[in-house]
Amino acid sequence: MYLIKSKAIVSGLLLAAFTFSSCVSSPEVKSARYIEAGKKLLQNKDASRAILQFQNAVKATPKNAEAYYQLATAFLAAGDGAHGGIALRKALELNPKHQAARLLLANLMATMNDKDNLQGAQKRLQELLQDNPDNPDALHTLGLTELKLGDSTSALRDLGRATAAAPQNLAIAITLAQAKLRDGNAKGAEAALVEVCRNSPKSVPAIVALGELYAAVNRPADAERQFQQALALDANDSGALFGLGALQVKLGKKQDAEQTFRRLSRMPDKEAQSSLAAFLMQEGRKEEALQELKRLAQANPDDRRVRTWLVKAYLADNHAPEAEKLLKDVLKKNPKDLEALLQRAEIAMIAGDLAQAEMDLNQLLHMRVNSAEVHYVMGRLYLARKENPRYRQELSEALKLDPALLPVRIELAQNLVNGKEAPAALDLLDAAPEGQRSSVPFLVQRNWVLWAQGNLTEMRKGIDKGLAQEKAPELLVQDGLWKLKAGDAKAARATLEQALKINPADLQALQVLNRSYAAEKNTKAAIEKVKEYAALQPKSAPIQDYLGMLLMGNGDKAGARAAFTAAKAADPNFAKADLSLVQVDVLDGKLSDARKRLEGIISTNSNQTTARLWLGNIAEMSGDHKTAIEQFRKVVEANSGDAQASNNLAYLLTEYGNNPDEALKNAQRAVELAPERPAYCDTLGWALYQKGLYSSAIPYLQRASASPQSIVWRYHLAMAYAKAGDLKNGRTVLDAALKVNPNVPEAKLARDVVAASH
Repeated sequence: MYLIKSKAIVSGLLLAAFTFSSCVSSPEVKSARYIEAGKKLLQNKDASRAILQFQNAVKATPKNAEAYYQLATAFLAAGDGAHGGIALRKALELNPKHQAARLLLANLMATMNDKDNLQGAQKRLQELLQDNPDNPDALHTLGLTELKLGDSTSALRDLGRATAAAPQNLAIAITLAQAKLRDGNAKGAEAALVEVCRNSPKSVPAIVALGELYAAVNRPADAERQFQQALALDANDSGALFGLGALQVKLGKKQDAEQTFRRLSRMPDKEAQSSLAAFLMQEGRKEEALQELKRLAQANPDDRRVRTWLVKAYLADNHAPEAEKLLKDVLKKNPKDLEALLQRAEIAMIAGDLAQAEMDLNQLLHMRVNSAEVHYVMGRLYLARKENPRYRQELSEALKLDPALLPVRIELAQNLVNGKEAPAALDLLDAAPEGQRSSVPFLVQRNWVLWAQGNLTEMRKGIDKGLAQEKAPELLVQDGLWKLKAGDAKAARATLEQALKINPADLQALQVLNRSYAAEKNTKAAIEKVKEYAALQPKSAPIQDYLGMLLMGNGDKAGARAAFTAAKAADPNFAKADLSLVQVDVLDGKLSDARKRLEGIISTNSNQTTARLWLGNIAEMSGDHKTAIEQFRKVVEANSGDAQASNNLAYLLTEYGNNPDEALKNAQRAVELAPERPAYCDTLGWALYQKGLYSSAIPYLQRASASPQSIVWRYHLAMAYAKAGDLKNGRTVLDAALKVNPNVPEAKLARDVVAASH
């Protein structure tokens, strides 16, 4: 349920007539005039000019607590919490009993989301209520603070007191309804909003709030009735229109929803104006969304939010040059535009230019070290470099700065799950603010963690809790997986078909549907079902690519090539389709075609490291060691976190490059990045061997030889033992290897080394 703020209608103020005298006004009179002027500007949402007026008031009367309080309100309206907090503390230093300043400071602390600030806000509010026990604003903020601290019992009590003190206050009623809903009391939540609607029967925001509650608890007919009732009172209410549009989307009434959002897009409310573009983007109509955002940007050239969305739309519609030009023009005018710098860093990462991204992010951190968003994007940079520990560190810092960032928490939890650290992921999720723990995105991620732990009982509870709120496709996928694990493939398919009915391009649902047939060993039916959905989604490059991978895995190379070609036709910029076609070329023995295709990818995007890595592999397969070394070296230069490129470069430099120092450096990096890979351990051991460091080589060659993947690794170990003076172990390892395969070239080399060591 969304919190709808009532739109206060600001009445004009009648200015009293003054009789001017020849005498000079006192500082107090000047200060009062500055404060009055500042209030007017603030009412007109001109915070920057209001700040100047309040600063003049402070200069005129430096010991006036009210002037500092008003200055704080202007700073906060401008989004400057740091200076707002300083001004508030100065106001309270001058007048510790200033009720409004005390309340505003507590409000500010309550928004910080970390435990220390929340507890500080709670203490201040409790002290304030000792002086005024029925202050509804203080009780409201206290209830919100207690909710964030996880004390729902106290929150419900204090919000109830706030409602009793101000029965017509919609914001308080909404918070009380939200608290009751989180506590599982949907009827109580409804009663709270029904009561405020009864007290204010013509309050459009109250009617909309009740409609949003009905939408949240899956009562669409009641929700629509509320929205229509609100629109009957005010046909242009943006809250009612947005609620109605969102409901129409949820019910599959896409045409009605589009008309609703078009009405919103023509309204003066800037937040409402962007709803059509968001709808079009969600529907995959990228070009139309882009044109709509261009229109908004032209109408509002100084609106940074619209500009940010426009850049995202350019990127989504594969218009990166236009996005880059827009940001270049912005930064030319203002090199310290934080949003533009952040987006330029993100674009650089997408293009693989990690050095440029790092430069922009370091500049941003210098300007805004406590920005959770900047730390998050810095984390994404480290992820691109495959520096997972630093990636996790940056995301943890982002959450420390703003614990309410649920998408960041979810992403970090998924990374922990991927690293087989499910218990840590569960702890991370369970530390989320209480208000987030019933949301569908939270439940979905927590279910994945429970799935990784094998805790199907708790996962079932999470699935049911989520589906009671919304038939979200990912929850249906989890339901299908759960049923498949329970041995009911037929029931699983029914659920997955339901998910695909909601979103026929849901690749995850299609993948699990394929698994349901595989569980019954019915590969033919699985392929036919995937073909059926692929035929319904000819413009979905991921679906076409998935069909191709499935066909290739089942030996149908011709069918796979056709599917990958269809994926490429659906989206010419879908790089995975090109890479998939390379795989078919290699399987068909067409190394020359594969090489040309990879060179074409690189000519379009020189930072495509996967294409360079594969080109190096194909060059090596063709015996072109020089080109292979060149490509692997470029991959490592662009991304030092690519363990495979480092390993391959080290191996070739050892064998053919006559560069043992560079080989050793890259081999060490590969093992640091992926110590579990036996091939990388062998490369490092062999690089140490070639430098004459036989004793140092042995532990790595032992780790490699523990794996049965390659007999060559055992011959390397035998030689290292012999060279290190341990002839007994050298002979033992050599004899065992010869029994397995005496025909590899390394077998003769190892015989000679061991024989020479007698």
